[in-house]
Amino acid sequence: RFVSERMVPFSFPLAKCALWDPVPMGDVIGSHITYYRNPKLSMMEKTLRLAYRHAKQNEKKVLSCFLLGTLAVDEAGEGIMLTIDRFDPGREV
Repeated sequence: RFVSERMVPFSFPLAKCALWDPVPMGDVIGSHITYYRNPKLSMMEKTLRLAYRHAKQNEKKVLSCFLLGTLAVDEAGEGIMLTIDRFDPGREV
């Protein structure tokens, strides 16, 4: 996750028993999705229209909703494709 333009380490919630030693070992490495691959985003027009209609009909400024899709690596292994094909408006309750 990013905090004020710099990367910070993430942590797991506390548990009663650990399955591994939590002490860091080795050098720090980056694991950002665009570091090694070229990302591409594809979205179905129907999904975009549903999300737009839902946003226009909703009177709130902040919306709770989900965009669902698939993530795939291309054949050459050089890029990733995120295909968003479903819109879920979520629940108010």
